[in-house]
Amino acid sequence: MGWAVAGLLALALGALVWAPPDWLFDGLTALRPGCIYRAHLRAPLIALTIDDGPDSVTTPLILAELERHDAQATFFLISSRLAGREQIVRDLVAAGHELGNHLTRDEASIKLPPAEFERALVEADRALAGYGPVRWVRPASGWYSRAMIEIADRHHYRCALGSIYPFDAALPWPRFSASYIRRNARPGAIIILHDGAARGLRTARVLRIVLPALRANGYRIVTLSDLVAAA
Repeated sequence: MGWAVAGLLALALGALVWAPPDWLFDGLTALRPGCIYRAHLRAPLIALTIDDGPDSVTTPLILAELERHDAQATFFLISSRLAGREQIVRDLVAAGHELGNHLTRDEASIKLPPAEFERALVEADRALAGYGPVRWVRPASGWYSRAMIEIADRHHYRCALGSIYPFDAALPWPRFSASYIRRNARPGAIIILHDGAARGLRTARVLRIVLPALRANGYRIVTLSDLVAAA
């Protein structure tokens, strides 16, 4: 009996991971308010977000795929990675993509004391503000506290996570990530992918596979701000 129960629980967990339902994200929003996971709308719009750039090699590859398939994205940039890559950021903004604040380093934001989180948020904001408007913040590793949300609000930021996370940061299989995105695509979804080194190369490949498929299904890929405005 114990093994049967464990097996059923494992199957249920696997189903939630492979195809998380909308009510799961709505429940997370209710339990942990202050961060958007998806938008409520019927129009066939999906937001694409890309974390951890810019990267001298992989960000241009990602931008090329987006241009090829008439897609827009919100890039959550790490400010310590801007030096020497300023032109890439300018190209990104000129192409109509949106900037997001991913703080100063690739580290779990929830581990930072509130004062340190605020310092990192403001430092990254100052570095990014010269390139264009920055409205969104994404805490690294996806965990956040009430204090972090209050700090973000005070600095006129909205927190954004997502509803489609294809495990691309850990699993080196672009076709799996593309299949995961296609399976979970629905109006108002927010996709999270990653830039930088091998992750960025994988994201370019994922986009090459999945963007034509989403367009064939009638979806338009937009920035976070455009998605929320439509909702």
